[in-house]
Amino acid sequence: MFSRLSERFYKWAKGWLVLILLALDVFFAGFLLPLIQGIMQGGQGGIQPLDLMLFANPEKIFGMIEKYGEFGRPFYRNVELTVDILYPIVYLFAFGLLISWLFQRGFASTSPMRKYNVIPLGAWFFDLLENIVIVTLLSIFPAQPAGLAWVFVFLNTAKWVFAGASILLMLVGLVMAVKNGFKKQE
Repeated sequence: MFSRLSERFYKWAKGWLVLILLALDVFFAGFLLPLIQGIMQGGQGGIQPLDLMLFANPEKIFGMIEKYGEFGRPFYRNVELTVDILYPIVYLFAFGLLISWLFQRGFASTSPMRKYNVIPLGAWFFDLLENIVIVTLLSIFPAQPAGLAWVFVFLNTAKWVFAGASILLMLVGLVMAVKNGFKKQE
């Protein structure tokens, strides 16, 4: 299954498509998500989305959910069910196709490195599961199931591990593509 997805990413890895997807990623990460975070803060500091709370314990998670208030919790839930469904799809394809485009120019088609272009799928998968848990935590508040909060911590950590690995692969691909003069390798 992953090898077929990897092959598709390589087929779709056209420079113009990579640029469009990267522009969409910049729009989400650089404009839309910070705007949403600003709305969530409502003029007060110290409020951040659960998605960005790395290694938080259940006490911190539920404390943050309480800080969102009566307006913030349903607003954040709606964001998770709309924007945070679309954004993982955008970064999945932006990262996956960028890695593929760079690896086509950085590694021979027989290189074992080429199969790692699907690593962004891990970030996407764990992000969607994380979103389900966030929506659940927001919906059942003031209930505070610690077990579910720990599931969130695991999913959040796994998402960021895959996102970090994706960024590392982009850098490796860039270095190798530069080394090869950005010429496709056979």
